[in-house]
Amino acid sequence: MSLAGTPPAATADRPAAERAPADLVAEGQRIFRFDTFGDEQFWTDKLGMNGVVEKNVDPTTALKVGLKVDAEALPPGILEKVDLKSPATTVALLKLNAVVGLQATVDSDNHITRLGITCALCHATVDNSVMPGIGRRLDGWPNRELNVGAIIALSPALPAATRAVYESWGPGKYDPRFNVDGQNTPLAIPPAYGLAQVKNETYTAEGPISYWNAYVAVTQMGGQGNFSDPRLGIDVKHSPDLVSPKLAALRAYQHSLPAPPPPAGSFDAAAAARGRVLFDRTCSSCHVGGTGTDNNSGTLHSPAETGVDGAYAARTATKAYRTTPLRALWQHPPYFH
Repeated sequence: MSLAGTPPAATADRPAAERAPADLVAEGQRIFRFDTFGDEQFWTDKLGMNGVVEKNVDPTTALKVGLKVDAEALPPGILEKVDLKSPATTVALLKLNAVVGLQATVDSDNHITRLGITCALCHATVDNSVMPGIGRRLDGWPNRELNVGAIIALSPALPAATRAVYESWGPGKYDPRFNVDGQNTPLAIPPAYGLAQVKNETYTAEGPISYWNAYVAVTQMGGQGNFSDPRLGIDVKHSPDLVSPKLAALRAYQHSLPAPPPPAGSFDAAAAARGRVLFDRTCSSCHVGGTGTDNNSGTLHSPAETGVDGAYAARTATKAYRTTPLRALWQHPPYFH
């Protein structure tokens, strides 16, 4: 199946072979880690999550739902001095900018006045070098412990039926269309590394990486930006647009993130050699070349071809699945087939 239709223009996208300037990559890292795109309008003004976190979320609870703490943002010895059962400690960690993927404004009375999220909430984790959930940042790694649904469900602004859907997702899952079409088919949070030579992002290849970054920033994170796709019936505009001017730098940073190799000793090398023969015989017609996908040439596959349930694809612009690239395959099972 050839790619039907053309995705909306993503002017920030350039050929991946071009090496981005170092300052653009650095700016992209800042955006990826710390920029909310103004989504406090959603997480604070609509969901009231600033009050929820301040009053109810202690560090132990935060780690339990998969939030991560950047050890390099912590003063030496602080974890031995604070109460990990107190929400006030969470506020202190937010003031230190140490909670991965969360940005907060805290006033002089230690009240959280504004709270927003960044790309790193779902697409970064830590190496657990201090303790589980606390360590050095690993940007681009999917946070498969993060229970996004459970976090959103804490909002007092949600009706019971909506809260029940969010609570059904579980760790490492997210439905990027539930708030658009009301259907519920959550997916595994994907990695944001190894993207440089992949033409179209998402499981259904609706567009290049800047297309999906804009979609997520505007329709999922609740950022103040522009996103339009007539194929999906979505047309959102904000002034000022806090998303579009940042897409080029964000893309440059994501393209700089390599897929991590499997840990030493984590697989049987002899079995892998036998598996490569089988792969070349039965898998490589779709998982093509170094990218591991035939979608770079425009190919998509019907759900029937892949053996994957078509419910999610039916909700998308292409109605089909992209051959998933095999970057860091060791890290993120389960697999389609």
